[in-house]
Amino acid sequence: MNLVWLMRMARWARHPPSWGRVKLVAAVVALCLLLVGIEVFLGWPDWLTTHGGGRPVRP
Repeated sequence: MNLVWLMRMARWARHPPSWGRVKLVAAVVALCLLLVGIEVFLGWPDWLTTHGGGRPVRP
């Protein structure tokens, strides 16, 4: 861990984020977990699958 992250954690310890921001982050994480759960249990829909056809990407 570098010094920048330690300074950021110290600043957050002195001035924690508001409850509104905490709720927003929790809602975004819950939405992401919901989408992952839907994909795992129901599968990925065919209409969202790409079938290639573009130029190959060089490494």
